[in-house]
Amino acid sequence: MTTFALIGAGPGLGLAAARRFGGAGHSVALVSRNADHLDALVSELDGEGIRARGFTADVLDAASLTAALHAAAEELGPIEILQFSPVPRADFMKPVLGTTAGDLDAPLAFSVKGPVTCVNAVLPGMRELGRGTLLFVNGSSAVRPNLKVAGTSIAFAAESAYAAMLHDALAEENIHAAQLIIPGAISRHAEHSSPTVLAERLYTIHTERGDFRHYSEPLPDRNG
Repeated sequence: MTTFALIGAGPGLGLAAARRFGGAGHSVALVSRNADHLDALVSELDGEGIRARGFTADVLDAASLTAALHAAAEELGPIEILQFSPVPRADFMKPVLGTTAGDLDAPLAFSVKGPVTCVNAVLPGMRELGRGTLLFVNGSSAVRPNLKVAGTSIAFAAESAYAAMLHDALAEENIHAAQLIIPGAISRHAEHSSPTVLAERLYTIHTERGDFRHYSEPLPDRNG
């Protein structure tokens, strides 16, 4: 049995993705800062017959991320799928003219150093397995910069560049890196962006592979 590791576990998309991958037979490693939060999610998944464990780590703390992913692989089995989808902090979203150089430290650590740390932690295990999937989930500012949220726009663009390079560099090793762009809000009532629909989309990206970038729905018209 291999493991689906989720960075940024929460009750919305995170829980839905855990259910989808766990339902397909993978163990589930949930990584988040809040231990009580993790306990509730693990309990819910356990009640559905999914083998899940929680691991406490902060995306801004490389050592805790690495330790969490190594512990997950040791306890649950090798990590075959990594999903990086933590929710950015509100203070990352300042307008561009109000953003200083210092304001970019945390967003870049969150969206660039965090993914790099996670990939470096799981890649040896994927190579040993001979397969793997790296899933990156971002909002529309990753591909269409938004001057109202400069921190995430800059950091998501850098994350996108890193993930795209992984897609090219790892293809020959049967390790697929892909990005899902979610232009709007995630809502259980949304036709294309409900947690369940998005989780199914992520599972399809994992199983069918193909291109690097995918969209849950088309980007809205700039003038719309």
